[in-house]
Amino acid sequence: MRDNRSLRVLEYIYNSTSILNFGALFSDGTENYCSPMEPAVGDDLRLRFRTAVDNVDSVFVVVNDDRYEMKIAESDLLFDYYEVVIPNVRERLRYYYEIHSGRVVVYYNRVSKHKELNRNYDFEVCPGFKTPDWAKGAVFYQIYVDRFCNGDPSNDVLTNEYCYIGQPVRRVENWDKFPENMDVGNFYGGDLQGVISKLDYLQDLGIDAIYLNPIFVSPSNHKYDIQDYDYVDPHFGAIVNDEGDLLPDNSMDNSRATRYINRVTNKENLEASNRVFIRLVEEAHRRGMKVILDGVFNHCGSFNKWMDKEKIYDKNPDYPKGAYITGDSPYRSFFRFQDEDAWPCNGSYNGWWGHDTLPKLNYEESVKLHDYILRIGKKWVSPPFNADGWRLDVAADLGYSEEYNHRFWRDFRQAVKEANPEAIILAEHYGDPKPWLMGDQWDTVMNYSAFMEPITWFLTGVEKHSDEFRGDFLGNADMFVGAMRHYMSTFMNGSLQVAMNELSNHDHSRFLTRTNRRVGRIHTLGPEAANEGVNKGIFRQAVVFQMTWPGAPTIYYGDEAGVAGWTDPDSRRTYPWGHEDQDLIRFHKAMIHIHKKYTALTKGSVILMHSEYKCIVYGRFTRTQAVAVVLNNDYTEKELHIHIRHLGVPNNRIMRRIMLTTEEGFDTGSQTVITQNNQMSVIVPKMSAAVYACDL
Repeated sequence: MRDNRSLRVLEYIYNSTSILNFGALFSDGTENYCSPMEPAVGDDLRLRFRTAVDNVDSVFVVVNDDRYEMKIAESDLLFDYYEVVIPNVRERLRYYYEIHSGRVVVYYNRVSKHKELNRNYDFEVCPGFKTPDWAKGAVFYQIYVDRFCNGDPSNDVLTNEYCYIGQPVRRVENWDKFPENMDVGNFYGGDLQGVISKLDYLQDLGIDAIYLNPIFVSPSNHKYDIQDYDYVDPHFGAIVNDEGDLLPDNSMDNSRATRYINRVTNKENLEASNRVFIRLVEEAHRRGMKVILDGVFNHCGSFNKWMDKEKIYDKNPDYPKGAYITGDSPYRSFFRFQDEDAWPCNGSYNGWWGHDTLPKLNYEESVKLHDYILRIGKKWVSPPFNADGWRLDVAADLGYSEEYNHRFWRDFRQAVKEANPEAIILAEHYGDPKPWLMGDQWDTVMNYSAFMEPITWFLTGVEKHSDEFRGDFLGNADMFVGAMRHYMSTFMNGSLQVAMNELSNHDHSRFLTRTNRRVGRIHTLGPEAANEGVNKGIFRQAVVFQMTWPGAPTIYYGDEAGVAGWTDPDSRRTYPWGHEDQDLIRFHKAMIHIHKKYTALTKGSVILMHSEYKCIVYGRFTRTQAVAVVLNNDYTEKELHIHIRHLGVPNNRIMRRIMLTTEEGFDTGSQTVITQNNQMSVIVPKMSAAVYACDL
């Protein structure tokens, strides 16, 4: 009796104590574990879950309210792969896994593997939601056109050509001059011909897609105040008819700026400029590159032909009267006016964030406006223009209600995808994008929350505008891992693989400047200070992360050449042709090559393997390939014993180091490490990044 009692006690202890190999438990939304990753309506969906060999009793998947028992479909030296097929999927699915081992039950979702269930992080699949295959892991290059390359000086904006925000515009003669604090009316002369002339450079760099900041007719250098959505600005395109006069001295009346009026309203110039864009796309496509346009549809500009506050179109019989000019304008419904008795010259329209230069568009009260913008969305992704998609400016702000916003983007997606099913729809958005990423609106977003912000805080401790330094965020691995896990869970895997992963862009400080860990702006410290104390070693770590993390790595023009700068407008410096940092360019080329060479880095799973103060280790893997990445942001050398088995790497396997960066430079020379005791033991230098790879 005593022996039987002892046996029962031992059995209870055995069954109550978890001997479950938690690290081996794995599933995600990639093709290896969810196939097809982006199912069509009516497809059968195969779900897989990985465990250590002979380690669990059973695995279930709970799909919506249905519970399915999974069976072992395949085993290898290290893992069992449980599988179930969900037939004929037609509606959005939410699911999580339930693993049983003895008396232990573990719930597994996108963020955790715990004994308590949190349904907020369920996996999700939306049948019929398809992101473009060409964009998955593609390397993008963002170009702020006025500052990239002047390929055609004959189309340059002229000093005193017109007035913008109370000041005459100015042609900047010195290409290398720093931007001024009030910079929107200063023009350096970059244009689409300049982009065409540098396509070979971009191809050699390894770029897959070019994202252009707005190129349509507009009075500012940033062109987020569109004047005419149907035409490329002739200052970016071609001016074949150049008649008229500059604005008279001391005049603020743009109706007298006849040179400007002719340049931007003459159909010869407009059609010729559109042809330049057609040629750019053709040349890019010939090199295997895509071209993405910037769609500014929440607001237009006060110069816009629909408003015409500056009376650019007022005396031209080819253009209807603008809504500022008369209440009888065919565009009256495109805007909301607070004073219905203020015509002519009614300035009581709603401006975005109160800016009268940015009239907010009034979609709710204008079917005509809705249809016009949908036509624009289709036009530029269709022949003869054949753009490859849209980046949508302040996309969540469009409309006057969230309900309408979602309705508009559903209509926009349908229109654009019918015209070009492979066109990407990529939105600017801060915060949780999930309501727009449910399969019927955007494909993805500019990835602030799940990329730019966490890696910026971790490596630099500086906020993305360089407005704040947080020493408690610098090197905080727990915060970094928590932010990544949480915000990545808001994406379905297709959206994650095409997310625009930027370190810098036109709205924020250059990442290289953030490495000086200083707070500042151009009007507080001056532009020179943005170049002082920068740490290229930290920058190289960030680029290694960018090129090895899930998503579409996006280089902001000139980052690869060592351009620094505080936030807008200083981040909009010119590309330094003739005095580039050639070592940084070579480094970018090497990392882009690694990114493209290893399928694990474009389509593979990701797993966090180790984290401590100022150091993180993660892996990317498929069934045939494994890559391990170490970021050491500390000023001390680290000896690490990395549990490599969870990447599917067995013992006695050679891991090759294919990249090592330091503060002094980088090294692509191959060194090898042999895995032993389920680990890869490495010594990583201070302030370094290292990438290791092997075929399985």
